[in-house]
Amino acid sequence: MFEVGSFRSSLHGGLSRRAFLTAAASAPLAFGLGTRTLSAPPPHAKAKSVIVLWLWGAPSHLDTFDPKPNAPAEIRGPFGTIQTRTSGVRFTELFPKTAARSDRFALVRSMVNFDGDHLKAGSIGLTGMLEGKDAEAPNYGSILARHRGGSDLPAFMAIGRGNPRDVVGPMKGYGGGVWGRNYDPFLVGCSEQGETDIPALKLLDGLSPAALDDRRTLLGDLDRLNRAADKAAFEKWDVTQKRAYGLLTNPDARKALDLTQEKQAVRDAYGQTSFGQSCLLARRLAQAGVPYVQVNWSQYVEAITPNCDFGWDTHVFNFDLLPDRHGPVFDRVYSTLLDDLRDRGMLDSTLVVAMGEFGRTPKINAQASRDHWPQCYFSLWAGAGVRGGTAVGDSDATGSAPLTEPFTPGMVGATILELAGMDTQARAELRVLPGMRAIHELF
Repeated sequence: MFEVGSFRSSLHGGLSRRAFLTAAASAPLAFGLGTRTLSAPPPHAKAKSVIVLWLWGAPSHLDTFDPKPNAPAEIRGPFGTIQTRTSGVRFTELFPKTAARSDRFALVRSMVNFDGDHLKAGSIGLTGMLEGKDAEAPNYGSILARHRGGSDLPAFMAIGRGNPRDVVGPMKGYGGGVWGRNYDPFLVGCSEQGETDIPALKLLDGLSPAALDDRRTLLGDLDRLNRAADKAAFEKWDVTQKRAYGLLTNPDARKALDLTQEKQAVRDAYGQTSFGQSCLLARRLAQAGVPYVQVNWSQYVEAITPNCDFGWDTHVFNFDLLPDRHGPVFDRVYSTLLDDLRDRGMLDSTLVVAMGEFGRTPKINAQASRDHWPQCYFSLWAGAGVRGGTAVGDSDATGSAPLTEPFTPGMVGATILELAGMDTQARAELRVLPGMRAIHELF
């Protein structure tokens, strides 16, 4: 179900029904991409949709998917390791469900970033561009959205309580950057109970979403009203408001966002967490044809209030949070998402990438935890032709640095876009990720 409330426009203290209907009539423009329709993925595109699980805050690679059981105690940490279905690859004991499905995804163990600051590394991680941390390069989702065009559903959607940020401000690489707000992700929230809401939307008093389902009445009203009187007011709305109201006028779009359409057993399988229900919503959006969906583990990398659902920035509580919350939640949700996509026949056409902005220090710190470490970390890749049951790249005996060729965020972006149908020529036309090669070792 949608969470809706009272909307008050700054224009004349309110918003008339006529203005709303004007917005509805302008729905083709609602996503800031003109009158273009969503183009089908090119025939060579292996990924019709991309789902990025953004593990904001940076998971410890040594305590998750690149453990070092033979390293000294101050490096290996307290967790035991378990065998996966991939020969010679072990995970920590916190991820038994993921380990049992390692034949469905590839593990990259030699990722590197170029900054140890969350906001800067996050911007680099989601844009692939070093200048992304300062010059606001576009997110991979924004690039694909510009390439594919718009439709009844936005081409780039983000799920979470807000765009990634820390206590000092937002990450610059979350959206369109220098291309402008038209290419920012359309943000949707999802609660632990699977209730979705659109932060940009506060519905008009007295007008329910159900009323919009009667398209014949709505169009009749549009014919009778002089829409020109309120056109100027609509033009003053920002692009986010236009997107929100345009989406509400489309029943199919609202249906994709409604998790009550799912069987209870499916909703239960993902678990009663915001991340779990968000991943279920991501699957529904991919099923509806959205090219790029980014699921943010949380809005903040660290706790800012006692009840904050914060990310993986575990400077102090790494060895408490991982076994008590982060590990079990990710293990359940990731394995369920892979099962769900496979059972629906979607895994071959949906790329799923799980990653953070960097890793954690090999040596445990004085607070019995780990700090920032951009020199080495991991990513997980599944679907869309990725060769499951493989480990790509390797790190040294302490997880301090890659032993093999390091893979950069730019290479991550090139791989995502290539699988989604954007070759080097298409990237060159948009002047993004120049000279970056895809990680062909994944195939």
